[in-house]
Amino acid sequence: MGDPRYPSRIWKKPKRPLNYDFMMEDLNTLGTYGLKNKRELWKSRTELSRVRHQARSLLALRQEVRQEKEPILMKSLVRIGLVKENATLDDVLNLNINDLLSRRLQTLVQKKLSFRTPYQARQAITHGHVMIEDRIIDIPSYIVSISEEPEIHLAPKSTLKNLQTKPADAEPVMQESES
Repeated sequence: MGDPRYPSRIWKKPKRPLNYDFMMEDLNTLGTYGLKNKRELWKSRTELSRVRHQARSLLALRQEVRQEKEPILMKSLVRIGLVKENATLDDVLNLNINDLLSRRLQTLVQKKLSFRTPYQARQAITHGHVMIEDRIIDIPSYIVSISEEPEIHLAPKSTLKNLQTKPADAEPVMQESES
């Protein structure tokens, strides 16, 4: 079982971390989705790898067993919005990292609440300005389900409401000092 003080890792490093093309792709993904570090990207890749492994193992099963277990996986993926309602296991195998990262709270908050960058959205989430239904969620990597997506809003006591309601073309008036 292992020592509870040292839990098992939930991510795996890439096999070739110094591949230049791979590194540039990683940096582009980090900037696009506003990830804190590469470990967040590796966690997402590992989660996607786990899901795809389940799909591959289901394809290898007999038809009777597969008909029992396939709806369980598909229902969970439909609930979080990774695949459509009538998707097949081939669609699960075709998933990429961008599909999973686009379901993160940080990405959805940036789009829905119109933050300029994903880093602004991340800061708003970690500082407790974002709610889903009646809960303050302060985890940017929270995977938002389809049912929770319309319920994303700013907290009532958030000071960011004042910043977002200001018209963009209004410039602050500066007073001239008399010298």
